[in-house]
Amino acid sequence: MLLAGITPAQAAFKVCNKSDLPARVALGRFDGTNWTSEGWWTVRPKACTTILNGALTSRYYYLYASDGGAGLWAGKTHFCVAPDSRFRAAGRGRCAARGYDRRGFFEIDTARQSDWTQTLSN
Repeated sequence: MLLAGITPAQAAFKVCNKSDLPARVALGRFDGTNWTSEGWWTVRPKACTTILNGALTSRYYYLYASDGGAGLWAGKTHFCVAPDSRFRAAGRGRCAARGYDRRGFFEIDTARQSDWTQTLSN
């Protein structure tokens, strides 16, 4: 039996912030040809934010986040980021020469799922 008005949840990449401070989030990815990083999204405390809409097309995504205090979610895969403003940076190299900072992002293995929620916690 079909229920009228009920549709499947829209696939997306979401970030949930379980910490007590707002988190600024940047995302890195590879589309099969090019590396790209973009940000900043602000994820309020105890809330979730959609970073990408639609079905995910890659297995691996990379995330960097900071709450401006002691909370830092980082890793070993480097991408370029703008220090304060919204950005979209093509490529992963020569960050300083292009006016960007270089930050280490952590890898997320989505196992090719079309929908993913990443949680940031203390």
